[in-house]
Amino acid sequence: MGSKVQRRVMAVIEYDGTDYLGFQLQAEGRTIQGEVERALAEVTRRETRVVGAGRTDAGVHARGQVISFVPQWKHSLPELQRAMNALLPEDIVVRRVAWVADEFHPRFSAVSREYRYTILNQPVRSPLARRFAYHYLKPLDVEVMARAARCLVGSHDFASYGRPPQGENTVRLVHRAECTRQEQFIYFDIVANAFLYRMVRNIVGTLLLVGIGELSPKGFEEILQARDRRRAGPPAPAHGLCLMRVNY
Repeated sequence: MGSKVQRRVMAVIEYDGTDYLGFQLQAEGRTIQGEVERALAEVTRRETRVVGAGRTDAGVHARGQVISFVPQWKHSLPELQRAMNALLPEDIVVRRVAWVADEFHPRFSAVSREYRYTILNQPVRSPLARRFAYHYLKPLDVEVMARAARCLVGSHDFASYGRPPQGENTVRLVHRAECTRQEQFIYFDIVANAFLYRMVRNIVGTLLLVGIGELSPKGFEEILQARDRRRAGPPAPAHGLCLMRVNY
């Protein structure tokens, strides 16, 4: 019998966040982290703490959330992946696993994160899209929304659109911010070094005002420059948001 090996593992997980209170462990209620740690405990027969790249809120989804942990495991990584997926609920899956250096940290080692917000823009709701897209009835001018979103690119103080998860620094570097339409769906894609709490949802909620003509692109930029959360629109619902990828 070989001895169990302790090395750090990085895993990319995908989940439907509809029925969870977010990624991070809570005193009560189901969370993504809690389900992953429960599966790991069954697989390794030992409590194993998981660290995530992003603390997605209740109802937010992920296609490319990155986690790391140090399991006591003597078998191959594909076997670990299969064992975890056999025990995880159907709305969470481990897409990829790899050995990483012990100093790797999913959050602090990341150089950027990519989020997508999906809007279903048509008069009639869609039962098939209801868990992953915000149904918005009023017609939206995606070209004007895209023009407004361009001002987000660069290093800015985003205090108008969120609060920091810790500390007081509200400056973030946005690499890309785009609005596109594919048939009845509108996608807002944003890539940044890091995000404030509810930053993407607050931006989308304000872009919707641009899309229906209640706010001009110049007015949208003025809200960014104001650094005042009271100036921005209400946050868009959580279920339209998805963490697509974390880059290292």
